[in-house]
Amino acid sequence: MRKRWSVGTASGAGALAAVLLLGACGDPGSGGEAPAAAPVPGGQVSKDPGGAGRPDSAGSGSRSPAPTSTTRQRVAEKPRMKEPKVLYLGDSLAMENQDVLGAQLKRDLGARYRSAPYSGTTLCDYLDGTGKRSLVPDKDKAAALVRAERPDYVVLQFWGNAWGYTPCMDGITYDKARQKYFDRYAADARALAGQINAAAGGADRPRIVWVLQGPDPITPDRVRRVNGIYEAQARASGGLVADAGRAVAPASARYTWAETLPCTAYETKNPAYCTEGARGRTALHRSDDPLHFCLAPTTPKSRPCPVRSPGIRRIAAAITRAVADAS
Repeated sequence: MRKRWSVGTASGAGALAAVLLLGACGDPGSGGEAPAAAPVPGGQVSKDPGGAGRPDSAGSGSRSPAPTSTTRQRVAEKPRMKEPKVLYLGDSLAMENQDVLGAQLKRDLGARYRSAPYSGTTLCDYLDGTGKRSLVPDKDKAAALVRAERPDYVVLQFWGNAWGYTPCMDGITYDKARQKYFDRYAADARALAGQINAAAGGADRPRIVWVLQGPDPITPDRVRRVNGIYEAQARASGGLVADAGRAVAPASARYTWAETLPCTAYETKNPAYCTEGARGRTALHRSDDPLHFCLAPTTPKSRPCPVRSPGIRRIAAAITRAVADAS
């Protein structure tokens, strides 16, 4: 039985315990099973991201939430040449987000959408040339998918695997070699952007959307610096930034972790997303999982989140806004 997470105690043995706890949801693997072996929907087109049975769909047993008025107004006021085609890659956070993001992009922007997330991964897993050291098969490498799909946007969402679980990190961990970890992460960000652009070729290069992450409950400064790497890479290569992490952080403390936050206006109007309505607050995380945002119990195999989860909807809305602003 899992114990409740307590922020501020993750040091020494506590940090190790936290890493093992996070592993139950897929980042460092589940039950000793490599994420690459899980039934990941990567490589399959999301033909109906808002289809029946999904947490944000009309067929899920309750009324589908209305599109965000801000995003719809922005889209109405700003004509686009065409519906954007979006490719979404990432780790277990992207795995749990993928259906909700696809539904929002399709509903608000008319987007065509494909997702190929793999739990436990980091940037190097999507690089060509990593072979058996990668948790992502060659057919779902970033460059391969860009050549096949010709997307307008490639959305990258990576928490920043800090413990070297994936073999392509060559054992480099934040805990043991912090500067080496950041240097490697920045190098992988440059390499991945380069491979994506090279795969597209010419003037048809997609815009890369770097998703900034929310507060890290284990190593608070780590995610701040990882986000800095994303922002620097976006500036250097003409990419975009979607600050989804701000939507799941306290308004006055961007890098302070919180299990619950005040309900937004949308969440208040849609009680399914305001989980503690009497207090005017909503849950972002389960009490036994401080990293992920899916409010369903974890399972041995990673999956898209099967229940309505406020944190996931907030993240998806922030990414959708970034794409809308650039389209």
